[in-house]
Formats: sequence, C-alpha cells, structure tokens
Amino acid sequence: MKAILQRVLSASVTVEQELVSSIGKGILVFAAVAPGDTEKDAESLAAKVVKLRLWDDDEGGTWKRSVQDIGGEILCDMQSGVLTPLVSQFTLLASTKKGSKPSFSGALNGDEAQQLYNCFLQKVRDAYEADRVKDGRFRAMMEVALVNDGPVTLEVSTPAKPAPNAKAAP
Repeated sequence: MKAILQRVLSASVTVEQELVSSIGKGILVFAAVAPGDTEKDAESLAAKVVKLRLWDDDEGGTWKRSVQDIGGEILCDMQSGVLTPLVSQFTLLASTKKGSKPSFSGALNGDEAQQLYNCFLQKVRDAYEADRVKDGRFRAMMEVALVNDGPVTLEVSTPAKPAPNAKAAP
C-alpha cells in the first residue's frame, strides 16, 4: 500500500457538487492499494498515519507531535480502477517509465482494492477516534480541496511486493 499524506489546515471532498466530507486541522491521506497488499499492510499503514509526527511541540521542538497529539482530524481518500480518471489515488501506483501515457497495471482492481481500503479506514478509526476520521466516496469523481499547512507532504508505504510472475533474485 502507498499513501501521500498532506498536513492541512482544512480539506474537503465534494462529489457531484455535494460536500461529502470535510476536516479542519489534520492530515489528508491519499491511499492506493496494489496487488499483493494484505490486511497486515493496511494495519501497518494505518498505524503510521495516526502516529507519524508532523507538528512541532509548544516548546519549539520540531516534528514532535502526531495528529493524535494535536487532536486533529484525518480525511482519507482512495479509489482504484483505471476507469475513474479524476483525483483517483490508483494513480499513485502509475508507471511512467515508457512513453507519455501512464500505465496503471500496478493498481489492484476496484472490488479487491475497496475491501482493503475499507480495512485500512477501519484500522485508522480503531487507532484514533472514529468520529475524527472521514473519507471520500469510493470510485466517485471527486473534487478534493485543501489548505496546506506547511507545506508538508510525505509519501509512506508498506514494503513492496514482488510483481506477479516475477522470479526471485538469485
């Protein structure tokens, strides 16, 4: 699994001109699920999202406080499947090595990805306060708006899995 975390002052998700979710100060999480990802990966990534220290403390110490420590909120957004072209987080797994058109073969199909994303979302809620964790709408054309706090934007991921049909290194 892979995620992009943005420290935000506020963020929101709108679908078909309807506000779906919004948060104040906290973390906006764009998550993607790849083939071979497991519930253990979802749990590991969720723990990192909740515990990652992205804020300074009151004494001037840098990178000392997590979203839990500041009482912030978390907005998770994830989609999968190559048919959804807007702010689709399967694009985090795009390969741009050949040509000028991205390949999305590294993204898990929509139904399987949704199951693991739901697991990830639940693990984040379990590790924090469920009412402080919001999400978008899976497989919808979403508009994501944010006011970045920093800017602080980080990529976090679980260990890469071997590609299907890949041979082990000698």
